[in-house]
This record gives sequence, structure tokens and C-alpha cells, in this order.
Amino acid sequence: MRMRDFYLIGFGALMLFDTLTQVAFKLASTQAGEFVLNIEWLLIVFHNPWIYVAVAGYIGSFLAWMTLLKHAPVGPAFAASHLAIVFVLGISVIYFGEHLTVMQMVGALSIILGIVFLSLSEAKQSHD
Repeated sequence: MRMRDFYLIGFGALMLFDTLTQVAFKLASTQAGEFVLNIEWLLIVFHNPWIYVAVAGYIGSFLAWMTLLKHAPVGPAFAASHLAIVFVLGISVIYFGEHLTVMQMVGALSIILGIVFLSLSEAKQSHD
């Protein structure tokens, strides 16, 4: 497998698992109701299947991240891992009907540009 394909598959899996985790937590918290630190609320949470989807997402993210770190440069890899924030933001608008503020859009664009610039910098250093 070429490294480019490895990165695409690896980062795709990482984004999928990270996004799945955050969406599952949102669904679990929505169904659990307002947070109250008591046994009844905890039982509601632990009887909700979305909490287990979130745990599975964390495990998948961990495995994808550890596999990526064997080969990917840490700087761009760490930056790219934050792309899940942008995906979650998009899903929150599409699926949960949340509204974006200008600052959220600027933040998402900043994350994307940061990843692009770090990747370009890493590619340039590799060729030097």
C-alpha cells in the first residue's frame, strides 16, 4: 500500500471514529436529559446504547491514531486530527439543526487552513 493511500485511509478512519464519538455523546446526552449527578441519571446514561457507540468510537479512534503515528509526522498528523471538529460542526448544523456563528465559521476555516499549511510545509521539508 502506498503511503498516500495509508494516510487517506488512516485519517479517514480517525475522522469517522472521532466524529461518531462526538455525535453519539450528543445523542446520549440528549436522551438522558439534564445533567444531575445521581444514580438515576447515571442509570439512564448507561442504559442508552449511544453511550456504548461513543466508547466504541473512542477505541476506534485510539487504534487509528496509534497506527497513524507509526508512520505520519506528528505535527501535521496532530493538526489533521482536529479536522473532526469541523466535521462535528457540520453534522451539528445538518443533523441537529444548530446554527453556525461567524466565529465558528472562522474557526473551522482556520483549522482547515492550518492543516493545509502544515501539510505543505511538511511536504516541502521532505523534498529538501
